[in-house]
Amino acid sequence: MFIAHVFFAVTPADRAKALDVLLAELPIVRKMKGCISFVPFEDPSDPEKLGILHEWTTQQDFEAYVASAAFSSVGQTLRPLMISPPLSKRFDATMFEVIV
Repeated sequence: MFIAHVFFAVTPADRAKALDVLLAELPIVRKMKGCISFVPFEDPSDPEKLGILHEWTTQQDFEAYVASAAFSSVGQTLRPLMISPPLSKRFDATMFEVIV
């Protein structure tokens, strides 16, 4: 499994707009090959920060998403709203248990 945590900052005035852009992309990204989870969220501890939790079957599936028109389109809208560069942490993970 491939996991990516992405965090970025926008002004508090642009936070709702940025989250709306991500939420509009949610059904598109979740239908992509290998997408297990795509969860945009507001950081409750910082009024400027937003995050996205990604889970993908493989790194190649994630890279295909990053190379997609959907990713490019969202970036064209979000990047001008960002007040600092985004931080993306990427992990190669092995799931060993799911507890329900």
